[in-house]
Amino acid sequence: MRQGAQGSAEAGAPWAAVGRTGAGVPSGRGQGPGRGQEQGQARAQARVPQQGGAVRGEHTHSEPPVPVVPVVPVVPRARPVVQRASVRGQILDALRAALVAGDLRPGEVYSAPVLGERFGVSATPVREAMQQLALEGAVEVVPNRGFRVVERGLRELAELAEVRALIEVPVMLRLARTVPAERWAELRPLAEATVRAASSGCRATYAESDRGFHRAVLSLSGNEQLVQIAEDLHRRAQWPLVGGGPGARGRADLIADAHEHTALLDALVARDLDVVRALVGEHFAGAAAAG
Repeated sequence: MRQGAQGSAEAGAPWAAVGRTGAGVPSGRGQGPGRGQEQGQARAQARVPQQGGAVRGEHTHSEPPVPVVPVVPVVPRARPVVQRASVRGQILDALRAALVAGDLRPGEVYSAPVLGERFGVSATPVREAMQQLALEGAVEVVPNRGFRVVERGLRELAELAEVRALIEVPVMLRLARTVPAERWAELRPLAEATVRAASSGCRATYAESDRGFHRAVLSLSGNEQLVQIAEDLHRRAQWPLVGGGPGARGRADLIADAHEHTALLDALVARDLDVVRALVGEHFAGAAAAG
């Protein structure tokens, strides 16, 4: 019976050692002198890793201490961040240019997947850019089909020209009284750039250059909200009319429109308010009439 009890205790020793201290360790009762103590020491040594014949952490006179090598943390290389917004912005600019150039025709429906194949991107950034154009009023959403380019007539274009004149004419008259001539001279390269863009005959190229000149003039007012509103109206005024097509405004019309920028600068430098008022009014009216 004592033999069976002893065998059970020894068999339970491995899992008993995981529990509380001393549990499952035989007391040495019924064994030879010092045998229980020797077994306890053997178990303790088995649980302590050894190196070079000595317990790790101990220093012996026969061996030098093991040098401690510092652990340098490995910093993972940051993954390149995909600028999703920049892709959408590029597609938005491309769609705006296609709209002004007449490649996206009023009344036609265009799907995001088809346009995505055209630009070499997925349908997602195209759809997001088209939704922005829908907010601007350039297109409208057609459920389960895509986006239809809004059809506009001369009436809407004339209304836009009137609103632009109401906003920009008073600002330019005020700037003509306050801005020194040297500041106007800094805008001369922009006015000349519009002439070169018009000479190319590309409506999209001229439209961008035209907005750049007007934006630079209005920026002298220091009113960023005014600049944004005026540019939004200007952009909408550049959209093609129904049946207009790419050749609605010919190269001669663009060149005549561009030369009005240089004439306007001359009037602003001279502070001739009557000429400034007349030029700005004619500039907007001419754009509305040409379409």
